[in-house]
Amino acid sequence: MAVIAESGSNPDVDLLYDINGLAKDAPHWFDRAMEFVGEYGLLVAMVLLVVWCWWSVRRRGDEDAPSTVAALVWAPLAAAIAVLVNVPIRGFVERPRPFLTHQGIDVLVSGKTDYSFVSDHATITMALGVGLFVANRRFGVAGIGLALLEGFCRVYMGVHYPTDVVGGFALGTAVVLLLSPLATALLTPVMKAVEGSARVGWIVRGRSAGVGLVPGGRTPVEAEERDLAA
Repeated sequence: MAVIAESGSNPDVDLLYDINGLAKDAPHWFDRAMEFVGEYGLLVAMVLLVVWCWWSVRRRGDEDAPSTVAALVWAPLAAAIAVLVNVPIRGFVERPRPFLTHQGIDVLVSGKTDYSFVSDHATITMALGVGLFVANRRFGVAGIGLALLEGFCRVYMGVHYPTDVVGGFALGTAVVLLLSPLATALLTPVMKAVEGSARVGWIVRGRSAGVGLVPGGRTPVEAEERDLAA
């Protein structure tokens, strides 16, 4: 329905040509690397960063471990919700990919036939990055940095306008922050219940953390089960 930045005099298009123009001057191997990183690599890196953060949290075993793990669970859920929200947005805006309406774009990834606004990759990575920041600032800063790099790659690859990326960043951030209070209120009690389980408590707190153990190195639940068995 709506069309954004059709004119070559638009700063959005000018920035697209400036960033994508770097691909024309770069070696072939570098373009192939950027293609992999922008299409798959950074998404995998974001997932690994979330897992790393979770592993770090459960090893420390702090008192706020359930709420932190709840925030980490919320991060990918928020990313999925943001992508679903993007479906009607794309259908309403109906913005063609930049290489379909502008000549001279060096396209590094073929087969992109869907609409351009907003970028799913930018939406997912920023949602994960901001979700990480809610859980842990140190990991969150790294995640947001990866999301910004993802946005640059999408424009470099010639498959998105800069405003597609900015829109994705805004959408991912909005979903995470606006729904975070509700998600935290729902997920934290679940994580506390998981923490108290003898079988799956390791998801929230590692045994080596030593927090909440009774004499003998057992969790309260394990001690109670042993007493009942006796």
